[in-house]
Amino acid sequence: MLQNYFPILLFLVVGILVGVLPMLLGWGVGKVLGTNRPDAAKLSPYECGFEAFEDARMQFDVRYYLVAILFILFDLEVAFLVPWAVVLDDIGMFGFVSMMIFLAVLVVGFVYEWMKGALEWE
Repeated sequence: MLQNYFPILLFLVVGILVGVLPMLLGWGVGKVLGTNRPDAAKLSPYECGFEAFEDARMQFDVRYYLVAILFILFDLEVAFLVPWAVVLDDIGMFGFVSMMIFLAVLVVGFVYEWMKGALEWE
């Protein structure tokens, strides 16, 4: 009975190896072949070749998060449309009407966000 779980165990082992093995190889090769000569220039923080202008923990505008949430929302819409399109012949008119209602709700939300100015950066 435990032999049925072997593919799951193999999947976990390969997944862990794919995640851990490159890190170990990079660390080991870096220790053997690399040199470690830190100086003030190498250890200084920089931002695109310039000294950091301000603290890295600055506040982001709420609109940034709003656009990110809207992207996730409409990305999920596409994720629902693909399987629906594949089985449209099997689910018939009920599936078609259900998806049109779903899309109508999303369009109403999109128009609402557009009218509120959530998609504008200024």
